[in-house]
This record gives sequence, C-alpha cells and structure tokens, in this order.
Amino acid sequence: MSPLTDILRRQIAQTGPLTIAEFMQAALQHPELGYYITRDPLGAGGDFTTAPEVHQIFGEMIGLWLAQVRMDRGPATLVELGPGRGTLMADILRVWRQLGLDADVILVETSPALRARQSETLGDVRWVDRVEDLPGGPLLLIANEFFDALPIRQFVRTQGRWAERVVGLDGETLAFGLKAPQPQPQLDRLFPATPEDTLVEWCPAAAPILQHLAPKLVAALLIDYGAWDGTGDTLQALHDHQPVGPLAAPGTADLTAHVNFSHLAAAAGLPHAFDTQGAFLERLGITARAQALASKDPGIAAAHRRLVHPGEMGTLFKVLALAPPGPALPGFAPG
Repeated sequence: MSPLTDILRRQIAQTGPLTIAEFMQAALQHPELGYYITRDPLGAGGDFTTAPEVHQIFGEMIGLWLAQVRMDRGPATLVELGPGRGTLMADILRVWRQLGLDADVILVETSPALRARQSETLGDVRWVDRVEDLPGGPLLLIANEFFDALPIRQFVRTQGRWAERVVGLDGETLAFGLKAPQPQPQLDRLFPATPEDTLVEWCPAAAPILQHLAPKLVAALLIDYGAWDGTGDTLQALHDHQPVGPLAAPGTADLTAHVNFSHLAAAAGLPHAFDTQGAFLERLGITARAQALASKDPGIAAAHRRLVHPGEMGTLFKVLALAPPGPALPGFAPG
C-alpha cells in the first residue's frame, strides 16, 4: 500500500483499468506522489545504482568517446537525457577539460529533487523538461539508463490479434488483467510472425523522441539494459536494491522494462553501431585505465568487473550509437 494506491484505485473504479503505460506514468511521474518527483533514487541510500555511480572510470570512458566524436565531427551542444545526480556528466566534463574542450551542456530532467542534486554537482548548466525543448542542433547526446524508465504497454498475441495487459482491481487490490483482443497494425509491424500467447512490450514514447532528435544529432550514445530484439514480460520494480511486486506500492519503487534497441534504431533512421557494454568499454581501453589506477585505488578491480564482466553489467547492458554518415565511431568493431 502507498498513498498513490488509493488514488489509482479510485481512478480505476471510476474510469476502468489502466494500461501499463498509464500505471507507470502515474507511479513514476505523479506531480505529488511520483517516484521520480519525491526522491533521489540513486546510490547506496536509494533503490538502484547506475554505472556512473559504480566508479568514475565509466564516465571517463564515455567522456573520451564523446570527445573523440566531437573532434571528428565538429562542435555540438552536449546533451544528457535522464542525468541522475549529474555524476556521469561531471566525469565527462572533467575529461573534456583535461583535453582542452569547452562544453555547452543541457540536461533533460523533470525531477525537482534530481535537478537540485545536478545543480550541486555541475553548477552552471541548463535544463529542459522535454527533448522537444532542446535547441535545433547540432547535438551530441548521451543517455544512460533513460529509455528503460519510459512507460511501456504490454500485449499478448491472441488469435491473430492483440490483447492488452492492463492494471485493474481484484476487490480492493491492484491486479493485472487482459482486455479483449483487438487488431494492432503497429504491433504487427514491430513484432512480425509472433507466436500465439506471446507477450510483447511496446514503448510508444521512445520512437517520437528518436524521430525528433535524429535530424539534430552529430551523434548519440544510448546505454541501457535490454536486447536488440525480444519478447516476454520484463516489467520490474526495485525498492532498496531488491525486487518487489510492480503493483505492491506504486510511487515507492522504481519501475523499468528492458529496452528493445532495434525499435530505437528503426525510429532514428540513422546509421548505427551496437554491442554489449563490456565489449564497448574494453575497446575504449577501460582495462588499461583500471590497471593504471590499481595502485592508488583498491576498489578499481571490483568496479571494473562489475562494469564489463559477462556475469554482471557487461552483457546485460547494451550500447547503441547513432550518427549520420561520417567518420567511424570509436568503441565498435569494424562493420
């Protein structure tokens, strides 16, 4: 139970079941009780830890990638989607200063709590609420664990049509259910030849974001957990670094779902490169950097393992780079 539970129960009783996207939007972004509105969710005292919080070496590698692209492709406004506490951008800017590069920075952030932390960390930067508020370009963009938090809709393939999974009521308790099957041409295109009874996830907010950004991009680097393609239920909730039921106490736990990177690449319509986080960071030289720091930083070995090892973040997290035709993007295998 949570204060938001009562609001959602009343809403469902009055207007009917919520789509998974509507439930996620309320749980994460409710103007008074939403998870991202009311707290700083990151780090040991929060509910999850992102790669930049593991160790500064992650941000250094990303900073080097962005710097090389900046030098290869020309000046651009540096943009981060969902910048957390500002940790990643702080590490990026430190690398840029060491290389003698100036940066005009814009952060896309809706959370007042996180904007306050970003201001403490970064000082003089600009914020916008939406990608639609960004300037016309050129933009050099980084998004680490941004797309996984966008609301998704879930559907089950049934007799050649699609039954949407929704959040309704079982007595006084929030519960999942299915609506009657309907034709969904969009899903037929995104998930062709899907077997009967297969659950799929669609993030309707992702494509408009990429379509809006694509004409403005010098390059974009998108890092998240997920796969190039796939099906199945990946909706999950985290509270105090432990999994909890997604419907148990909306507004008190982080809600995410795996990213379908093929959908992001198709929406952008730009040449792309794709690999695991571990392989990408290794090609950028993270192991050599970790070895150089080992004598002064006893924690670097554990951090390095967490970021690149296949049993940890190395293969679960993927990296998608998007850019117009031009110089080769660093960190990816040729071709």
